[in-house]
Amino acid sequence: MLFNTRQRSKWETDLFAQRKRLADAERSLTVKQTKKATEDRRIASNKVEWYRGKLADLGRTESKASDNRIFPFWYAPVIVMEAGRLVLKPMRYHCRPNGKPESYDRRYDGLYNARRDNLERFWRGLFGRQHTVLVASSFYENVSRHKFEHRELRPGEAESNVVLHFNPQAGKPMLLACLWDRWQAPGKPDLLSFAAITDEPPPEVAAAGHDRCVIPLRAENLRAWLDPVGKDLSSIYALLDNRERPYYERRMAA
Repeated sequence: MLFNTRQRSKWETDLFAQRKRLADAERSLTVKQTKKATEDRRIASNKVEWYRGKLADLGRTESKASDNRIFPFWYAPVIVMEAGRLVLKPMRYHCRPNGKPESYDRRYDGLYNARRDNLERFWRGLFGRQHTVLVASSFYENVSRHKFEHRELRPGEAESNVVLHFNPQAGKPMLLACLWDRWQAPGKPDLLSFAAITDEPPPEVAAAGHDRCVIPLRAENLRAWLDPVGKDLSSIYALLDNRERPYYERRMAA
């Protein structure tokens, strides 16, 4: 009950901030059409709806299919290797690298996604050192509506999103390659958090208008992925290349 009270207070504060952001963007757009204001309106609109839905869910007692989904800043069980054993740990789905300030969470709100082409730059402290795996049966993506419909934005049309649900046709759980870290600071509780590695999309995902895709590892490569220390980076990249390649069926999310 105490958790719900604290969560409600936080979400109400965040909802107020996003409503203000939306109102500011709409005022700016009445004066001049700018990319920043358009993007602010799109993001704020999505977040307002998200916070309203989550606040409504706090009073719900029955389960829904959507409860199986995770969102950035939520916790999920992931697999790590400890002393040769596979261990399940709850971690936050948005990675805050150790040594970075807490403000990183707000400054970089996309750190649930570790792009493969950035693994040896931004993620170099974790890639080849601290790997984990998220078991998932499907994934969701926000896609710009005009890209999904294979067209340009119409004059005066505001960019909007659709949410697509991608399911591997094979129907078996995916072992998604991820990175993780343990954030520590004096006087603060440790934070375990992770980010899913994404790569160029297969044709069917690209055709839906999205430019990234998660990487499902082969089951026989699980232990090698979870125990990367001391391995040559080329052999680790080979694990990402030698991935499962299911066909992803898609539908509009409910």
